[in-house]
Amino acid sequence: MIILFACILDLILGDPGFPPHPVVIMGGFIRWMEKGLRSIFPKSSRGELVAGAILAVVLPVGTFCFSGGLLYLCYRIHPWLGVALNTFWCYQCLAIRSMLLESRNVYRTLQTENLEASQQAVGRIVGRDTHVLGRTGVVKATVETVAENFSDGVMAPLFFMMLGGAPLALMYKSVNTMDSMIGYKNDRYLYFGRVAAHMDDVCGFFPARLGAFLMMISSGLCGASVSGAFRIWWRDRYHHASPNSAQTESVIAGAFGVQLAGEAFYFGKRYDKPYIGDATNEIVPEHILRVNRIFLVSSLLATVLCALVRWKLWTY
Repeated sequence: MIILFACILDLILGDPGFPPHPVVIMGGFIRWMEKGLRSIFPKSSRGELVAGAILAVVLPVGTFCFSGGLLYLCYRIHPWLGVALNTFWCYQCLAIRSMLLESRNVYRTLQTENLEASQQAVGRIVGRDTHVLGRTGVVKATVETVAENFSDGVMAPLFFMMLGGAPLALMYKSVNTMDSMIGYKNDRYLYFGRVAAHMDDVCGFFPARLGAFLMMISSGLCGASVSGAFRIWWRDRYHHASPNSAQTESVIAGAFGVQLAGEAFYFGKRYDKPYIGDATNEIVPEHILRVNRIFLVSSLLATVLCALVRWKLWTY
């Protein structure tokens, strides 16, 4: 029931901004520890690797111990207090409503023909440089991030809360937050963020593949091509530096018959990524609305699936 209530709360409330989201607190801790560790360890590849590894261990373990300890105390005070905190934290681990709202905002700005506003809107949900994107690039970036974030922002948190409630889900969020902040292959984070990036790959391995199959089912329910989704997933699911990111992106590319990925700029540097999918159809703003529908249906399917599995484990 906690999993179901967490999903309902997220669909109703999204991210209201108060109280502070755990990811914001984690982000502040990551910046603080990075500054301290860099001042202690030598500025060499080995020194940065060790410093980054310490951060990659301290944050997830600390997150799990703190949340698990506080939750234990709440359950000891009163079971319903523990249930309330568990549900609240699980809700905060999900990002269904916020992703739908942010991506739809990109769609609205595209209707105004204001490219700069569209670039700013998509910049809220992607990590790449958006000022170089044209209209098609904005649409492609939005579709890509909605598809990828189903795995990172919905499927993986649900998977871990199914296994261990809020503490395990929050631990996963800490790993994913580290990857989004320091898991870049640039001069600054090539060594410092390496352990965090590999941890995120391991944690997201199974949820990404389960999420891909749920997205295939949702594609059929939403009128897209299931056969195309499976064909492109099978062919292009590893067309990304991460073993997980292209799993759900390839499903959407095949379901719509469009081509995703390719050239992208990060911190002013160009990266030529492998293409995902075939350019059978031109990618247009309406694809944002279509991927949103698939994202929502997939999220509901994932919630019900994880709740049922958790119920089965509980009653076994």
